[in-house]
Amino acid sequence: MTARAVMVCGTTSGAGKSFLATALARWYARQGFKVAPFKAQNMSNNARVAADGEMGSAQYFQALAARCIPHVRMNPVLLKPEKDTQSQVILLGQRRDDLTGMEWRARAEYLWPTVRSCLDELLASHEVVIIEGAGSPAEINLQSTDIVNMRVAEAAAAATLIISDIDRGGAFAHLFGTFQLLPAEHRALIRGFVLNKFRGDARLLAPAPDMLQTLTGIPTLAVLPLWRGHGLPEEDGVFDARPSGSGLSVAIVAYPYISNLDEFAPLSQVPGLSLCWARQSAAIAAADLLILPGSKHVAADLAWLRQHGLDAAIAAHLAADKPTLAICGGLQMLGGEIKDPHGVEAEAQGLGLLPYRTEFQRQKRYRHSAHTLAPLSGFWAPLSGIDFDGYEIRHGRSVPSALDSSASLHRVLGDDCGWQHGETLALYPHGLFESPVVMRALFGRNTRTLDDTLNGLADFVDAHFAPGILRSFVAS
Repeated sequence: MTARAVMVCGTTSGAGKSFLATALARWYARQGFKVAPFKAQNMSNNARVAADGEMGSAQYFQALAARCIPHVRMNPVLLKPEKDTQSQVILLGQRRDDLTGMEWRARAEYLWPTVRSCLDELLASHEVVIIEGAGSPAEINLQSTDIVNMRVAEAAAAATLIISDIDRGGAFAHLFGTFQLLPAEHRALIRGFVLNKFRGDARLLAPAPDMLQTLTGIPTLAVLPLWRGHGLPEEDGVFDARPSGSGLSVAIVAYPYISNLDEFAPLSQVPGLSLCWARQSAAIAAADLLILPGSKHVAADLAWLRQHGLDAAIAAHLAADKPTLAICGGLQMLGGEIKDPHGVEAEAQGLGLLPYRTEFQRQKRYRHSAHTLAPLSGFWAPLSGIDFDGYEIRHGRSVPSALDSSASLHRVLGDDCGWQHGETLALYPHGLFESPVVMRALFGRNTRTLDDTLNGLADFVDAHFAPGILRSFVAS
């Protein structure tokens, strides 16, 4: 079996590559093909647990769209930003500190054999491989060390699409400039342009698509309308806020190194719920429910909270006994001392609002498992006894302080994975709101299943690409 490859590149970050690649994965899977996703190198603090470690969330969802089991080969290199000038390197699912400190040009050449091997394995064992690029393939300062865009397209002989976000403006210039900056051998791989997030009457685009084709020889194959409610978590986790809801108001604290925000996307489906990303004290003060999400660098994010006065706002929210959810790094922030004897991240002093302490372990914990919540009280009482599937990606281990009494901190998950303290629920597993049972119990609403969302994406591209176009990319 040797797969035909379809690649999605973009004129910019955020153009819609992940969205289109996920939709194509489900579309081809529904045609009966054996499909796999691939992205050589992803930069994101949103990750999921696979059998051999962690992989980018976008490729995890693409694997589910392709109806295959997610595997780290589908995203062999994951870069997780820890500072403005440094990212942790995850290779084949495992943290590699030796690569984190390597000069990036040398690192790219070191990584390419692994990238190529993973790509070849997927091509050899599937009928269609959907490949996603990163950023833009026309970053000419990076082309000599490219391991994720056109070097991959060339290795896979991929039918390549270039997508542009027309809602930003300048889409035709972006498409033309991207094409022109590619070398001739890479231009030959481009099969079509896609305009994404269009609002209005598509007939008003004329004669620009024809003019662009005259200049480049490349047709515009689809105009995808702006679709805010598609339900797929955004690549970077941040989705549109909903400030006008008349019901429960929810604030998610958006510190600089937030991670795994895609797990909160189901909240955007709850009618009447008001949702905001909290970067100021006023947003926290106005919230009924406060969420402290995961963090890739807890010490740095704690410093940011204190610098902006959000530590006091969080303390006031808890003191008022208003509902709070803290997950993983957020859990660690609410406790006391954070020790780092192995130099994993950095030591810090938590906010001291919950009676436990944290220590970073040398080995990172990767786990995907089912959890059952113990009896809960207050706002969280409807979740008592509920089962949900969660995942853990963490170095930290938290234990109750010696002076704590059982009445103060109530264990709700075993293995020191979760506690309730007043109206605050602190959990290590991610994924609580991804459970339809949890959403129905807590908010009284059914939400779309992930499979419904993925089928909707496939229907969307089926409706906006001309009949036969997508089939032609994988024809023998």
